[in-house]
Amino acid sequence: NEAPDGTKKVLIKYRKPITKSKHSPENDCVPTTNKMKFLIQSITALLVAVSGVDAYVSPSFVPRASTIAPRVKSVTAASSSAPRRGKITMMPIGVPKVAYRTPGSNSADWVDIYNRLYRERIIFLGQEIDDELANQIIGVMLYLDQEDNTKPIYLYINCPGGSVIAGLALYDCMNHIASEVITINVGLAASMASFILAGGSKGKRLALPSSRIMIHQPMGGAQGQAEDIKVEAAQIMRIRDNIVKLYSMMSGQTQEQITKDLDRDNFMGAYEALEYGLIDRVVEMPRETDTQL
Repeated sequence: NEAPDGTKKVLIKYRKPITKSKHSPENDCVPTTNKMKFLIQSITALLVAVSGVDAYVSPSFVPRASTIAPRVKSVTAASSSAPRRGKITMMPIGVPKVAYRTPGSNSADWVDIYNRLYRERIIFLGQEIDDELANQIIGVMLYLDQEDNTKPIYLYINCPGGSVIAGLALYDCMNHIASEVITINVGLAASMASFILAGGSKGKRLALPSSRIMIHQPMGGAQGQAEDIKVEAAQIMRIRDNIVKLYSMMSGQTQEQITKDLDRDNFMGAYEALEYGLIDRVVEMPRETDTQL
């Protein structure tokens, strides 16, 4: 400005420095950003806790490990304590054992129940007849006969049959020893087992009322050269004729009738087998003492 005396005056004004307001747009976004980070961290932690795996988030919003670790641990502990379906424990299957004190021993030992019954001269034929089983029963019979041949041997039968040669070996041993062999059918005596049943001591071949007996002709097969097959077929026919003859001797039926009845599987009940001559008696409980009636 120009003064009255012609001099010029310079007016200097001081402007107040501009400062950012607390409510400026830039400052307004700071709380919002912190809220978003916290929200994303919370959602990430929740996903990890529910799914048990790390959730994918943007690299700029990866939460700190200290924020997630405690939550994962707590969730793991809860899942481990959750009730689970219990395992079914079944009764163990095996041969029962009983206490038995051998002569001269101060204490009893747990032995196989069948070994214990051997001491009472009781033998079980309860599986398919093969060479191993026949050898075992023959060995027991020979031992019991040598120990005391004045007492009988009880042979309980529940068997589907098996090897003809092994069965014939067992039959020959039953006739070889001096002890009587009492045969008892307690279930099914089929095929070679019916032959063993009928081969017991005469008058002491027994069967329970619900037991069954099945007889049929021998079965076999062969392969190889023609002459070898012819030899095997001749042996099978010879064995069949031998079995027919022995069945006839044990039952009292004619060989022609036996041959006819062996042609196919021939099932009999206990009383039918008694009438046929394969057994001598059906073991029944007297009605006055039968508690099941």
